[in-house]
Amino acid sequence: MAKPATQLENVMDNIPYYEKWQRGEGIPIVETFFVQDLKKVQLAHWDRTGGDGAFINMEGAEGATGAYVGEIAAGKSLSPQRHLYEEMVYVLKGRGATTIWNDRGAKQTFEWQEGSVFALPLNAWHQHFNGQGNEPARFFSVNIMPIVFNLFHDAEFVFNTPRDFTDRFDGEPEYFSGKGKAYPGRVWDTNFIADARNFKLEEWKERGAAGTNVMLEMANGSMAAHISEFPVGTYKKAHRHGPGFNVIIIKGKGFSLFWREGEPIKRCDWQEGSVFTPPAMMFHQHFNTGATPARYFPPRLGSLKYSLGEGFGDISKVDKDVKAGGNQIEYYDEDPSIRKMFEEELAKSGTHSRMNPEFYSKKM
Repeated sequence: MAKPATQLENVMDNIPYYEKWQRGEGIPIVETFFVQDLKKVQLAHWDRTGGDGAFINMEGAEGATGAYVGEIAAGKSLSPQRHLYEEMVYVLKGRGATTIWNDRGAKQTFEWQEGSVFALPLNAWHQHFNGQGNEPARFFSVNIMPIVFNLFHDAEFVFNTPRDFTDRFDGEPEYFSGKGKAYPGRVWDTNFIADARNFKLEEWKERGAAGTNVMLEMANGSMAAHISEFPVGTYKKAHRHGPGFNVIIIKGKGFSLFWREGEPIKRCDWQEGSVFTPPAMMFHQHFNTGATPARYFPPRLGSLKYSLGEGFGDISKVDKDVKAGGNQIEYYDEDPSIRKMFEEELAKSGTHSRMNPEFYSKKM
């Protein structure tokens, strides 16, 4: 049984309220820089949801975002909930449906499957159902729980405030239809994507390697995300940004490097189902060593509609040269050992780099 956070620690212990609340929920708390496979994270029964779960406290989130893995037993449903934090969901496996409603009487149900992405409207009631009778459905939630819990330090207020935010959801007929609106700059405003692994993307040549991308604005919220893909035998330019970008690998195989100037480089090898969250302003770089294009999906705090400034979610400088005040290292300025490492890794699998040699020569 969950315990109130105030009963867990002395009030003057300098431990954030969100961490205290987590300890009282009775499920595993995974504190890490990198998760190899979200589908294999060990879960436990979570009274609050009526299913199984585990918190994932990513080192690079730095209090900007929180995360958890949730699971719905075969043929079952989770308990109805509402809450005053925004939440974005990626379906790791299974298929099912979610019903959304508010106190005014607006109500909708939509179906999802492995690879689906949806955002839960702020404080709207919702209930998740597993549509399969033979195996559990599992999802990964990225949210702003740490900020909201630490601000109010009152779980009852967070979960039981009777307020309809009708600008977020008021029963619009096509709210979860998958339809959306396109804006300049590869921006897609929607509330549901049926399969993020195959969603159509647009060229983003500034990020290198013939990569493609779409920026997602969802549920009229302060959270946002993007989907990016890069081809076989290529790698992206190194870049950096603020905290809380939960990079979920949704297709492909490869590795990423992480470093700050003057510090050793950290390497993480990933596959579909991996997740990592680069710490604020730490350079990182993604490499595709697999036989298919690599695609990732990083939910974050800080949308284009409701910007929180440069510290949270700002992506305006991630495709601009650091020498010009941006946050990206161009190929011709990177350490030559990076290219060498990539080519040696490809050779192990009997393949070769498809990077254009001209990338490494600065054009005057």
